[in-house]
Amino acid sequence: MFTRRTSLFSLITAFIFQVLMGFSLAQPYPEQRDLILATTTSTQDSGLLDVLIPVFEKKTGYRVKTISVGSGQAMALGERGEADVLLVHAPKAEKKFMENGFEVNRRLVMYNDFIFVGPPEDPARLKETSSALEGLKKIAETGALFISRGDNSGTHQLEKKLWKSSGITPEGHAWYQESGQGMGQTLGIASEKRAYTLTDRGTYLALKKTLNLDILLQGDKSLLNIYHVIEVNPVKWPKVNAAGAKAFSDFIVSPEAQDLIRTFGAEKFGQPLFFPAAGKKEEELG
Repeated sequence: MFTRRTSLFSLITAFIFQVLMGFSLAQPYPEQRDLILATTTSTQDSGLLDVLIPVFEKKTGYRVKTISVGSGQAMALGERGEADVLLVHAPKAEKKFMENGFEVNRRLVMYNDFIFVGPPEDPARLKETSSALEGLKKIAETGALFISRGDNSGTHQLEKKLWKSSGITPEGHAWYQESGQGMGQTLGIASEKRAYTLTDRGTYLALKKTLNLDILLQGDKSLLNIYHVIEVNPVKWPKVNAAGAKAFSDFIVSPEAQDLIRTFGAEKFGQPLFFPAAGKKEEELG
């Protein structure tokens, strides 16, 4: 009897082992597991990546290393082959990146908008206008302190474009200061100095409880904030993880990830921080 039970136990053990081995073979880890994602600080500071990346890693077996910098710096990493995939929000710079042959695939992921925030007392009276250009003119006319990121991020690139369109050169004025920091840190500086700044809505809402800043100007069409995922070209940089970049790109535009983006922040902040946009055209947004 003991021998039979032992034999039966051995058979069951062998069967379970074979099943597990079959499962393991059916879902192997990628050959090159490490994946470098260069992305804007807003996706990190808002907490969105803390939701998306664990799901991606569990589904695919990749290990993501996130480098959170401004969009301009993220694309510079891609140009040097120091990142595999980018998640950025600087459309004009992205197009130049594409024209120079540094990407193989660029896809629309999501959007939200930029807003002007500042001290509740609103000395420049931005609340009286819904025009970004008019708001900047009010800041310049009153000499109200404005904190720029000054880091060539997507936010900074838009800010520079708006100043240029307004006909104002803010550099050199005492009321215009550059933080050289990411969005979260810049908001903290603006709050401390009771100054105005331009920010994406997602990062502001995520940090709102720690800030003494109100939304003072919003809704201008020029403040639309669009994010794309871009795979770095392996022809230019053979060592990039092209398979991992494609896997991440496929994931972030998938229905599963788009649903996570759609609901992110809604419960905590009373509104979503981003809106999914995979499969849409830019002109359809907003």
